[in-house]
Amino acid sequence: MAGWKNAFSPKWLALAAVLGVAAGAAALYVRNAPSGNAGTQTASACPLNAARAKAVGNAATGAVAAVLPADPDDLGALGFLDGDGKPVTLAAFKGQTILLNLWATWCAPCRAEMPALDRLEQEIGGDEFQVVAVNIDTGDSAKADAFLEEVGVHALGRYSDPTMGIFNAFKKRSLALGLPATVIVDPKGCLVAKLNGPAEWDAPEAVRLIEAAMGREAATQ
Repeated sequence: MAGWKNAFSPKWLALAAVLGVAAGAAALYVRNAPSGNAGTQTASACPLNAARAKAVGNAATGAVAAVLPADPDDLGALGFLDGDGKPVTLAAFKGQTILLNLWATWCAPCRAEMPALDRLEQEIGGDEFQVVAVNIDTGDSAKADAFLEEVGVHALGRYSDPTMGIFNAFKKRSLALGLPATVIVDPKGCLVAKLNGPAEWDAPEAVRLIEAAMGREAATQ
């Protein structure tokens, strides 16, 4: 646990913020985002659920205190690559609550939280919930795959977007200032909650937050 706490020290978080913003800016100048990550769709597809937003806000405590309820937005058109390198959109995961996390091997807090995301997937992943961690390193996936093997991440799917198009789409929606960036999406593909920065996703508070986002009343009691 000492190593984990050091990874989230003020020094690391400050460095991550600088690196994340710098990397995002560099990506915007180096390449244009592909059209595969569409703009915001009609708000009517994702009406406000005030009760769920309140439950998420109440559950955002302790290790996940920085998570915020988000305004409704249809994220189903967001695209990336699956483990076989084939294009997929978030709409393919409809029917499940999704924790969508963007990370990169050069982002120290991202690297630190990947094992926690893996443990969260092992604990509650299944037909109703899944962690979808999308690596945005440019180039092929070899570097990311080697890192995940090194730290023992095996439950997470190998998703990626070497174009950084999904990161740019997050930025346009004010969902990412840097990395890591995380959103929770309901079974209809609608945005429920957001977080800029890392969290201890294997903490009990994180599980309660996910359950609140899924509308399970017991999670907020």
